[in-house]
Amino acid sequence: MIGLISATAAGAAARDRLAAAWPERTRIYEGPVRRSVERAFAECEQLVCFLATGAVVRLIAPLLAGKSADPGVVCVDEGQRYAVSLLGGHGGGANELAAQVADVLGSAPVVTTATDAADIPGLDTLGWPVEGAVASVTRAVLDGEPVVLRADAVWPLPPLPANVTPEDTAPQEGVAREGVAPQDAGAVLHVTDRSFDAGPNDAVLRPPSLVVGVGASKGAPVDEVVGLVEQTLRGAGLSALSVAELATVDAKADEPGIVGAAERLGVPLVTYPAERLAEIAVPNPSGAPLAAVGTPSVAEAAALAGGGELLVPKRKSNPAGRAAMATCAVVRRAPRGRLAVVGLGPGARDLLTPRATEELRRASVLVGLDQYVDQIRDLLRPGTRVVESGLGAEEERARTAVTEARAGHAVALIGSGDAGVYAMASPALAEASDDIDVVGVPGVTAALAAAAILGAPLGHDHVSISLSDLHTPWEVIERRVRAAAEADIIVTFYNPRSRGRDWQLPKALSILAEHREPGTPVGVVRNASRVDESSRLTTLEGLDPATVDMMTVVTVGNTATREIAGRMVTPRGYRWQS
Repeated sequence: MIGLISATAAGAAARDRLAAAWPERTRIYEGPVRRSVERAFAECEQLVCFLATGAVVRLIAPLLAGKSADPGVVCVDEGQRYAVSLLGGHGGGANELAAQVADVLGSAPVVTTATDAADIPGLDTLGWPVEGAVASVTRAVLDGEPVVLRADAVWPLPPLPANVTPEDTAPQEGVAREGVAPQDAGAVLHVTDRSFDAGPNDAVLRPPSLVVGVGASKGAPVDEVVGLVEQTLRGAGLSALSVAELATVDAKADEPGIVGAAERLGVPLVTYPAERLAEIAVPNPSGAPLAAVGTPSVAEAAALAGGGELLVPKRKSNPAGRAAMATCAVVRRAPRGRLAVVGLGPGARDLLTPRATEELRRASVLVGLDQYVDQIRDLLRPGTRVVESGLGAEEERARTAVTEARAGHAVALIGSGDAGVYAMASPALAEASDDIDVVGVPGVTAALAAAAILGAPLGHDHVSISLSDLHTPWEVIERRVRAAAEADIIVTFYNPRSRGRDWQLPKALSILAEHREPGTPVGVVRNASRVDESSRLTTLEGLDPATVDMMTVVTVGNTATREIAGRMVTPRGYRWQS
């Protein structure tokens, strides 16, 4: 919940605008300002104070408890010019909240966090627990000092700047690299689930690599289950911060001891049917769970159900004076790379979606057509590795993107418009398997951008057809054009004409003309949304194919489409219009 506090009429007006925009997220605090701030600070995850920053500093100073406990605080000035992230920029989410408040109020977000100012991801923003000398290692990253990245495996992290080097390429003892003396490489960023004594220059990121399978008798105490898990991890030299989930059999989904253990450890509880667990080979099957819940193994089988390496076989609790009521086993899962297939839209920056921008900045590896890379190169974070190639190398780009993701990286594969429409999603997903995570990011297509320019030509059933026979035989394309013509469907032609392919568009138009009047409206848009955009309305009879090229989208209306006030309009057919 976001607490809203104001002291003046202007502040209250801005406060009410924010409350109206976010009715489910916000709570207004009325009354004396000091008391309102105290209440909101104790009750809310975040605060937006429509007050001077100096006043807020004095009000919250006595309330501060620490970075991990304090809410994020944003200040908005009287004129709503600025939304200032004042407290908890990362941990409290104030940096992101400042940007969101600015979007609603038309303000400028003000973020002074060093990593954000340098466009470098903060170690505490990656969604993983981080411990050790976080401040000193972050300072080394920001100052351009040598930082060694020591990871047990490749994880899909965001890009890190060039001074952060993996251990296999970092300066070795006695060997200088790029003018850096080896004794200067003091800061180390570890990515590991292993416990160790961290030094004064060690920061440790804890990846979600461990799964703990748990079994328990009816009525097993929470303390016994948690104690067993923690003791087992400690004995194996593993960090509890890297536990991604607890796993058990469906029959134990509501067992209070197991449910409470997951809650106390702060991880989800995942359950599996006994039939599935019974199929998993384990080193320590037992007749007791087979009789009780229908599988010879709960802890080991549940831990292994999602794949991985069994690090710790079944262990039993050891309570004083009675029989054990809990078992556990620990599995390490291999990292899964991440492939985001991102649609960039038709070209205009304001038609690039926020989600696409987020994925571009998250990727440590970007793969794309060279001219598309140039469009968004300024959005990439320092350290992003770019793999670009020219026209005709689509399948190679798809293979490269999948290969990089399989190696554990966070990859963005870009395409124009929507990546799933005549673009890179198809070849990439045909190449990928279930060993990587795939995220699709939709984009505004050329057809939609052109339609918005023309008016409302797609107001009823419509279809997009590519006239390029490079990958599809013309006989197939012609059959689809005929079907659309006979069904009276609006048609948008992609790839209508090129230098070496100039007869397909006239042929397609002649097929449509067999079923539509010569005066049927036709919209022609070239480079939709770009600086050299051009558009015109013509007719099926009047369109000159020679004026069309590969940068053009041609939209042919149906028998109901009309030109109204210079716009191409296809009626939706609402009954009230009659």
